[in-house]
Amino acid sequence: MKPLRLLTAVALMVTALLGVLGPALAAETVFLPGVRIGLTPLLGLVRAKTFIGFETEDQGVRVLVAELPPEAYGEVASAFKSNPAGMGGIKPESIETAAGTAYYTAENARDGATSVRRYSMILPGGTFSGYVAVQIPENAARIFTDDAVRQMFASAVIRKEVPLEEQLELMPFKVGDLGGFKTVRTLPPSAALFLADGDETTGFEVAPFMVIGLMGSKPAQPDDRGRFAQQAATTIPGVRDARITMSEPIRIDGMAGYETRIDATSGKDNTAVTVVQWLRFGDQNSLRIVGSAPRDQWAKAFSRFRAVRDSVQPR
Repeated sequence: MKPLRLLTAVALMVTALLGVLGPALAAETVFLPGVRIGLTPLLGLVRAKTFIGFETEDQGVRVLVAELPPEAYGEVASAFKSNPAGMGGIKPESIETAAGTAYYTAENARDGATSVRRYSMILPGGTFSGYVAVQIPENAARIFTDDAVRQMFASAVIRKEVPLEEQLELMPFKVGDLGGFKTVRTLPPSAALFLADGDETTGFEVAPFMVIGLMGSKPAQPDDRGRFAQQAATTIPGVRDARITMSEPIRIDGMAGYETRIDATSGKDNTAVTVVQWLRFGDQNSLRIVGSAPRDQWAKAFSRFRAVRDSVQPR
């Protein structure tokens, strides 16, 4: 995706503005649960109900906050320096924030039959890129002006980590044992938990890690559980040359489940890994727990994986 298109990639659904709102900033910085980007929102904006960001009470004006891969910021910064006039009539602007120099674009567009003003900003986060997208319907543009949005963009700050308790509270399940993992992070949209010994600098595949989340489906019949488990195992991201070495039914916390093990390679260094997938079948969905470890670390990692697995309970 071209860097400038990256800044305008998120299309926000909007409706008509209701009421009269002021463009001034609120009193203090707000960090939304689970994200490392903070903003001082404009007055009249509250925490969104269905996405990570802010919106007016009637959902007319929307502000999306997201984290992108770290290279995204560098690509946009390079594009700005090499072509400051922009492309397609969209000229990027720079703005100073507490996190460093950010880049944003503003353009007129249409959302269905509604004329809207769209803004997109990217800022440096070190191990990630911060992204903020704003959409304002035409009938609110006199209140939520370009200057007001720029002022909100300038208030952006970055926090190094999301507090652990805040992350865990977002999950649709409880985890009693985190297995001693050094990195604990939620994965958007707050439906999965990532536990790892590695980090963005060292890489995750070279050390044990786990992903815990819910699948919105389950086998139609008990006899379908084996096929369901093996199909799910083929969708585990990041593994190559995968070979299933074992797949069999088990009981997990007294509930029907399935354990599948895979030998594969993973990561840019082609690390040889062993992967385990546990499925615990519920009434409406399936709990999925995936653990991956380099093959020479598998024996120690597996006991940690099991301890975490056995501590997961419904919320």
